[in-house]
Amino acid sequence: MFVAGIIIGTFMFHWLSGRPYPQIHENFPLAILAGLIVGVGVRLGSGCTSGHGVCGMSRLSLRSIVATGVFMSVAIVVVTATNILL
Repeated sequence: MFVAGIIIGTFMFHWLSGRPYPQIHENFPLAILAGLIVGVGVRLGSGCTSGHGVCGMSRLSLRSIVATGVFMSVAIVVVTATNILL
């Protein structure tokens, strides 16, 4: 029901708001590679970004605070580099 709600809710939002549907301009192999890299990062970081950011930081876990800082720093660098190169 959760997944169905996400899919139906997305279509309803675009239908009611009149905004265009998002389009993906990347190729499929690149998306698969990105997913694998994220999986490796989750394994190395002993949890996902959401788990560390939401649950770990709310418990004031030093490991989660450091991990979230690293995640965000790397994300900022990657987005900046991507925007400069593209």
